[in-house]
Order: sequence, then structure tokens, then C-alpha cells
Amino acid sequence: MSKPPSAPYPPDPDPDAEASAVAAFGDLVDARAVDLDWAGERGLGLSLQRSWLRRIRLTGAELGEAKLADVTFDECRLDVTGFRHARLERVAFRDCRMGECDLTGATLTDVLFERCDLNRAGFAGARLKRVELRGCDLTGLDGAEALRGARMPWNDVLQNAVLFASLAGIDVLVDDD
Repeated sequence: MSKPPSAPYPPDPDPDAEASAVAAFGDLVDARAVDLDWAGERGLGLSLQRSWLRRIRLTGAELGEAKLADVTFDECRLDVTGFRHARLERVAFRDCRMGECDLTGATLTDVLFERCDLNRAGFAGARLKRVELRGCDLTGLDGAEALRGARMPWNDVLQNAVLFASLAGIDVLVDDD
């Protein structure tokens, strides 16, 4: 049995820094950001380290080739966000809307997706190591073969049986009774 992903290290903010210092989109280190709208931002090569983001809207943001280490996304909107060829290490996505999120060619190590909407997300060419998906909607996932080696609860595997059957080339028959 494969190992579960390692949890992200929490931020270690400067005690002398102002509590509401994070407002602008950009590189973040030891930061906490809450209730911000960064939709449509461009952050190619962006760096996020030991950061916690809650209820951040990043719809349509471009984070290609970004480097994310020890980052937690809670209740964030990441739909249509581009993470092409990004490197994610010890990252947790919890209760996030990630429909049509593009992780093409990304490297994911110790990543958790928990109760996320990954409807029509793209994983083609992604490389996964110690990745876990729990309670996620994988409807229409592109590049689902990249999930090889990921961990999922049994009930989630059953819920996504049609997706996995299509990867194996199995035509699923629906009874008309």
C-alpha cells in the first residue's frame, strides 16, 4: 500500500509584521491570506512557500511553472486556473472549486485533494507521487491516466468507476429496465 501524502508545514509569520499584510498578488512566504479576489492574475513562475490561503478567488489565474511548497488552499475558487508545468510539494486543497483547472505537465508530490470539484480538470502528462484524492468530483477529467499510483478511498473509486472503466477501454452498459 502506498504512503499518504505528507502534510504542508504551517506558515511561520513574522510576529512583528502587520496581520493584514497580504493583500497584493505575488510571491508569498510564511503568509496567511483570507477573502481576497485574485481572479485572472498572471503569476508565471510564482513562488508560494509555507502559506495558507482561505476563500481566495483565483478563477482564471495563470500560475504556470509556479513553485508551491507547504501551501494549504481552503475553500478557494481555482476554476479554470492554470498550473501547467508547476511544481507542487506538500500542498493541500480542501473544499476547493477546481473545475477545468489545468495541471498539465505539473509535478505533484505529497498533494491532497479533499472534497474538491475537479470536474473537467486536466492532468495530462502530470507526474504524481504520494497524491491522495478524497471525496472529489472527477467527472470528465482529462488525462486521468496520470492518476496512476494516487490513493483514493474505496467509495470514491466506486463513484468514479465509469471514468476508470473508460481508461481500461471498457464500454459500460446501462440497463434500461
